[in-house]
Amino acid sequence: MRDDTGQDLRLAHPARRIVALSPQLVELCLAAGAGSRLVGTIGGARLPAAVASLPRVGDAFGLNLEALAMLRPDLVLAWRSGTPPRQAAALRRLGFPVYWSEIRDLRDVGETVLRIGELAGTAAQARAWAEDYARRLRALRERAHAGGAAPVRVFFQAWPAPLMTIGGGQAIDRAIRLCGGINVFGDLRAPAAQVSREAVLARDPQLIVAASPDPRALQAWQAFAQLSAVRHRRLVLLDPDGLPRMGTGTIAAVEQLCRVIDASRGAAAR
Repeated sequence: MRDDTGQDLRLAHPARRIVALSPQLVELCLAAGAGSRLVGTIGGARLPAAVASLPRVGDAFGLNLEALAMLRPDLVLAWRSGTPPRQAAALRRLGFPVYWSEIRDLRDVGETVLRIGELAGTAAQARAWAEDYARRLRALRERAHAGGAAPVRVFFQAWPAPLMTIGGGQAIDRAIRLCGGINVFGDLRAPAAQVSREAVLARDPQLIVAASPDPRALQAWQAFAQLSAVRHRRLVLLDPDGLPRMGTGTIAAVEQLCRVIDASRGAAAR
């Protein structure tokens, strides 16, 4: 199989001992029916109860390669952009088969589940999950193209301080467009970028969203009454485990985003 970096991966048999090095890859492994094959993951993130007791082999700041090696995995699932280059190089030197995942598009979530299912020998379960995911994604696309409604200008706050957002072409940007929105910083080429409040004010979003567990994440915008989003009370917190995580909650998060954009369109019309 070829992974998301173009690297070929060959296994002598379906994987029986899997280490998943990101929360979303744990979720996608469960979706593929391979949860019983998980033997380790990383710490520092909310994980499904089914795998809460798994051994940890590091956290978001670094991997414990010795702990990983002691688990004797026959497959490691790794997040390419979430692994620092030095750690990635050290992981390769261990010699365990590594599948590098890099989800850039909403369709990639289902494709990743299918690939994990093939690698783990659970293809039938993976296919059932991926087909349901594709059906829900297709329904959202059909609904978005059925209307002709005016697009909604959306600012996605990825981080409050420093103020960060997402550029064009990546999965969250595509989710906004799928739902009939316009990412006000979609012209930026970087996947993530620091922006000023002045730049946000100049682009005057009709909706400001953040996927954050902090209920005060958008509170600072209340001071800017000139913003359309503030005038129409369209400062909305999304599920923090949905869009940024690109796991099993992604499709529900996109459905939530579409509802929020639809409601913002109605608020602006009043």
